[in-house]
Amino acid sequence: MSIQVPHGPGNGTVRLLFRTMRPKQWVKNLFVLSPLLFSQHLFEANTLLMSWAGFAVFSLTASTIYILNDIIDAKKDRLHPVKAHRPIASGALPVRVAWIAVFLLTPLSILLAWMLRAEFAIVVILYFVLNAVYSAFLKRAVIIDVMTIAASFVLRIVAGAVIIAVPMSEWLLICTSLLALFLGFSKRRHEIMILEGDAHIHRPVLLEYNTYFLDQMISLVTASTLLCYILYTVADDTVLKFGSKNLLLTTPFVLYGLFRYLYLVHQRQTGGDPTTVFLTDKPLMLNVFLWASSVVFIIYIR
Repeated sequence: MSIQVPHGPGNGTVRLLFRTMRPKQWVKNLFVLSPLLFSQHLFEANTLLMSWAGFAVFSLTASTIYILNDIIDAKKDRLHPVKAHRPIASGALPVRVAWIAVFLLTPLSILLAWMLRAEFAIVVILYFVLNAVYSAFLKRAVIIDVMTIAASFVLRIVAGAVIIAVPMSEWLLICTSLLALFLGFSKRRHEIMILEGDAHIHRPVLLEYNTYFLDQMISLVTASTLLCYILYTVADDTVLKFGSKNLLLTTPFVLYGLFRYLYLVHQRQTGGDPTTVFLTDKPLMLNVFLWASSVVFIIYIR
């Protein structure tokens, strides 16, 4: 005798809530694992477990922010050709249910973070507050909006370091912030191109941007990201830590990744969602895999 699971409103609400949590975007939280990769503790079971637990808690926190953001932006999202189909904007998910989820998931994520490590919980709280303020105010401030996004990525690195109690690399923080600026400005460029004259209606700050200005910013942070990574690979403390300058050999993967993304932004008119770009562009996925594999080989196997 089989048991039939009802597909009633309750199950539908859970599915819609899960969609609003944007699980695909959890890919961004892989940055939490970066300190583990460069810490020389990658194959230690306890450290590995702590890092993945941190990734899970950070993903839960980020999902809570996505729900909050969709509540705040519901009216504007209804005017957007893609965002109008989001559960809250479309009316499929009641705002009341979304608020309940925010009030339940916020303390839950902080509690779980505190159970892992107090310092990690502090970073999670900072991340939540920063993104809540961004959703409410900072995303309307030109340049500061993209810098806030970059700060969110930096906090992911900090979280990954404190949860396994390893020193934070200044180089890793700088490279991450520059890469995040690169992705953020590329996203703003894509939004202007795809929404054209209506761009500022969907995101008011886009009125302060234009493609020429954004191309200048993208060129600046592209060069800075590459230069910073090269300097990191040959820095004295890096060579002392890993015993060689072989990390320099991974530079072609970084260079190709930047060039490939620029190609997708300018030639394919993509880049609005870095996660989607990464998950759908096979050359980019392969490049990231080869970069990570080469880093693991140089640090742990050479």
